[in-house]
Amino acid sequence: MKTRNPWFWVPTLYFAEGIPYFVVNNISTIMFKKMGMSNADMALYTSLLYLPWMIKPFWSPFVDILKTKRWWIVAMETLVAVLFFGLAASLPASSDGTVSLFTVTLVLFWITAFASATHDIAADGFYMLGLSQHDQSLFVGIRSTFYRLSNLFVQGALVVLAGVIEQHSGDIPHSWRMTLLVVAVLWTALTLYHMFSLPHPSSDSPRPETRPAEILRGFGRTFSTFFRKKLAWLGIAFMLLYRLPEAFALKIVPAFLVDGTEAGGMALSTVNYGLINNTVGVVGIVLGGILGGIAVSRRGLRRSLWPMALSLALPCAVYLYMALVQDVPLWLVGTCVFIEQFGYGYGFTAYMLYMIFVSDGEFKTSHYSLCTAFMAASMMLPGLVAGVLQERMGYPAYFGFVMVTCLATFLAVMLVRKGVPDDFGRK
Repeated sequence: MKTRNPWFWVPTLYFAEGIPYFVVNNISTIMFKKMGMSNADMALYTSLLYLPWMIKPFWSPFVDILKTKRWWIVAMETLVAVLFFGLAASLPASSDGTVSLFTVTLVLFWITAFASATHDIAADGFYMLGLSQHDQSLFVGIRSTFYRLSNLFVQGALVVLAGVIEQHSGDIPHSWRMTLLVVAVLWTALTLYHMFSLPHPSSDSPRPETRPAEILRGFGRTFSTFFRKKLAWLGIAFMLLYRLPEAFALKIVPAFLVDGTEAGGMALSTVNYGLINNTVGVVGIVLGGILGGIAVSRRGLRRSLWPMALSLALPCAVYLYMALVQDVPLWLVGTCVFIEQFGYGYGFTAYMLYMIFVSDGEFKTSHYSLCTAFMAASMMLPGLVAGVLQERMGYPAYFGFVMVTCLATFLAVMLVRKGVPDDFGRK
């Protein structure tokens, strides 16, 4: 095995893994909204971009048997670099929000989503091949940290950059074009770096002896064993319902924060949106996740389910408060966003641990991958109709509806709590 110090490639690999995901699923939302797209169209088309992450378990075996993980990483990073330059060039000069003007941009986002999901598969596999078992444990926190830093970079620094360019030029399409160009240049640099920095593990080799019939049999066995599990259907119900309030809020909150007061929004500038929602918010979600992990390690998952469900669902009320009051100072908007994101980070811990619980046993890796597909579906499906509902109801009534969907979160906990052992997740 041709070894390299993991510090030379693990941080950059997971920083890179997060960039296209957050560009596709988060930057696109605020960008299309700022360029005049309606809430209904924005929520519909950006929610569809979750689909590649939802169905990636269906093609992950091919990444495992064709070529090497290193080849897939470099190939997908090269493709994404080209796509980022294409996205920058494809943005229309007009910002009237007509969907037909964004056809090429949406297609490029779609291809970028598939390339990013494939890169995720290869990177996670390469991590296990390129590191010893000891180093895998040692660097698991490092990879998570740099993935979250990519979130902070994309949703914080890049959105602020777009806002600064917008303020100086007065040209919204130009501001996003330049921002995507910055992403493309940075991504190209990361791609060139990984071409030389990634190690060449001897175990990272294709498996040409595997035939398509064997792959199909493996698919069949994976699916059949998952759905024969005692708690499979209750687990699926939990994975689809637990995050329902967040799923309905996710695509509408950016529009609410930047919409003008005449439309019922908070009228934040792009700069303030980047600083508050995607910097203060990221800090909140990270702190919530850390404290959530500590809480479960002490109390166990079963005893933590109700506090975490309440923490995830109830803080959505801050958006109902802001929609009703509207005249909210900037510092209080930031405080509300922090509270909601902290609650989400704390409550999401239970969701991740329950997926591990459902996946345990034979084929745990494949079954966990299936769980992540249901997780992506739980975010995509509500998002498809969120924009239409908001436009018909208005912001105050819509966020009132979001609070009603908290009942789905509580129902999900009631369905699964008895099936979780008392000591699961406890240190």
